[in-house]
Amino acid sequence: MADKIKMARRTTKAVPVGNVTLGGNGPVIVQSMTNVPTHDLDRTLEQIDQMIEAGCEMVRLAVPTARDTAVLGEIVRQVPIPVIADVHFHYARALEAIQAGVSKIRLNPGNINDRKQVEEVIAAAREHGTAIRVGVNQGSIRVRDKQHTRAGEDDIEVLMVEKLREYVRIFQDNDFHNLVLSAKCHDAAHGIAVNRTISEQFDYPLHLGVTHAGTIETGSIRSAVGLGTLLAEGIGDTIRVSLAGDPAVEIGVAWEILNTLALRPRRGPELIACPTCGRTEIALLEMTEQVSRALAGIKEPLTVAVMGCVVNGPGEAADADVALCGGRDKAVIYRSGRKVATVASSQAVESLLEQVKIFIDNRMPHGQ
Repeated sequence: MADKIKMARRTTKAVPVGNVTLGGNGPVIVQSMTNVPTHDLDRTLEQIDQMIEAGCEMVRLAVPTARDTAVLGEIVRQVPIPVIADVHFHYARALEAIQAGVSKIRLNPGNINDRKQVEEVIAAAREHGTAIRVGVNQGSIRVRDKQHTRAGEDDIEVLMVEKLREYVRIFQDNDFHNLVLSAKCHDAAHGIAVNRTISEQFDYPLHLGVTHAGTIETGSIRSAVGLGTLLAEGIGDTIRVSLAGDPAVEIGVAWEILNTLALRPRRGPELIACPTCGRTEIALLEMTEQVSRALAGIKEPLTVAVMGCVVNGPGEAADADVALCGGRDKAVIYRSGRKVATVASSQAVESLLEQVKIFIDNRMPHGQ
């Protein structure tokens, strides 16, 4: 499966972004964005540390004011992953961010469209080896500002591609190709359609995301549908899942999307639980939550199954690295597909976690 998906990915330019390469034959990169004021240096660095621990590979920072760009140099010095400055309304912030040493900046064609200003940014980026993402958002494209025979909701994809093409032409005229493109919509359907078109017309790496993702519950679904559909078609070189709240959570969702499509090796455990039905004879939800909490600090990739009956349970348990298959008053514990213990239900989780430790210890090289 992994080989088939990898072979299906479209070929794009390889664009260096600090110590990471987007596009080419490289992996799909997970990135996210801080949600504290960038000029609050201590809070920003603390949050970035948490994001890196969660698996963030590139971090984007909002820089709406000169106070924000003023601390970028120190952030770049302390952060081991590429730092990206998100610039929206004033090209001076882009120049300041480039001077501070960020690996990439993001420009919004809907907000910074003066050609002379853009060319000044291009010249600075060329001098400092800075990549640029041209990011078009549905919310920044005002249909009423365009003359079009079918101006309306169904036309937004056409308008976004037109705006992107106009903006990219400025970079091409200036022989600047260290570009990443993005076109983000409020909903997955429009986002899928516009990114399919862009992938046919441009060979720059694509940054994927859904702008109006929402809460963890709804946003994870919207992002999985929108990003997952495109990634399964070979479209996309870096992803950002947008969720309200803790950026570490959206990083976890992003990795789950990539893991599910076999596009990146799994980071940490995969927990499988049966959906429950009338055959379930154990407190499956409670057990699953206990196991999930216990696995939270583990970085080793492994598959753990918590199953609630004897119908699908044994098969899933045999396929998992470590598993619990529960029945009335007892549970069978598996490791590497073999039964290793039968215990009382009250001891099932404890026994399962003991086998997780044994599995990890057995797989670790001697001396580590």
